[in-house]
Amino acid sequence: MPAKTPLIGLTLDQLTDIARQGGMPRFVGKQLSDWLYAKKVTSFDQMVNISKKNRQWLDTYYEVGRMDPALARHSQDGSAKYLFDYGHGRKIESVYIPDRDKATLCVSSQVGCRMNCYFCATGRRGFHSNLSVREIINQILSIPPAPVAGQAPMNELTNVVFMGMGEPLDNMEALLPAIEILTAPWGLAWSPKRITVSTVGKLSSLKELLERTQVHVALSVHTADSRQRESMMPVQKAWPVRDVMKLLKGYDFAHQRRLSLEYIMWRNLNDDLAHADMLVKLIDGTPCRVNLIPFNPNPGVDLVPSSEEKMIIFRNYLNSKGIICTIRTSRGQDIEAACGMLAAKDRPKVNR
Repeated sequence: MPAKTPLIGLTLDQLTDIARQGGMPRFVGKQLSDWLYAKKVTSFDQMVNISKKNRQWLDTYYEVGRMDPALARHSQDGSAKYLFDYGHGRKIESVYIPDRDKATLCVSSQVGCRMNCYFCATGRRGFHSNLSVREIINQILSIPPAPVAGQAPMNELTNVVFMGMGEPLDNMEALLPAIEILTAPWGLAWSPKRITVSTVGKLSSLKELLERTQVHVALSVHTADSRQRESMMPVQKAWPVRDVMKLLKGYDFAHQRRLSLEYIMWRNLNDDLAHADMLVKLIDGTPCRVNLIPFNPNPGVDLVPSSEEKMIIFRNYLNSKGIICTIRTSRGQDIEAACGMLAAKDRPKVNR
């Protein structure tokens, strides 16, 4: 028997086509999308408003396609990291971050990353492959799982950030359908304001994302010094950050859609007021928020985190120039789940 085709990751039109191929009415496609995305079922037997005959036909050729995390690690700060094993060495990680009444999932879009940023554990691992729409959506549907024994129940997800492994705009073929499933009335029906896509600034794909969606954008800047940025982020040569900001200036970030600039801070490298002033000039009045991120050390990377005092001085300087700037709290560092630390290493399951 040939392998069954998973339904997770398919759009309403695709599900409707499958229903018609099985001799079912068109409305069964909508029923399927409701069971898969709104009700998050894991088997055809749970789709009780579809006839038994039709469920048997579906089960012959298709599968729901859900996959639970292979491993889980829980941080002392309440966050959690999940490893998904998609086979053939294709392992990725997602990070669950609770914050009072909110719960954010940091989603991966690729196995590894080809951007090769010097300071990032994922980039240093190299690129393996893109994730499929199904493999992206599966992360969102499979977390939070059932509560771990002895722990408080996990909150339902309120936000998704494409800030995990990979460069999301390097996998537009899966990113855009995944966003459609998240936001469509027949899918999860989320507001696009609950979704943030992070990027190093892949220009042609960034323009397409801005034109076709209303999701928030987070640009990884890390330094406004062009030569310094190129030495740490090879993408600077192909897509200079000033060209990226020029594109972003043409879109409305003053109202509901939000632009964030991500800025990891390293001691005696990019944390002085001269660099802060270069960042002010790069922003040049563009409505945005700057997130200062403490560096999380990685093996083989000879960089040192900036001091808290330097980060506060940097933040206050940007605030004095009318730029909203905050210092991000690092979460999940004890389980290697913080910014820049994801590398999909096999670890024993730990429940604290």
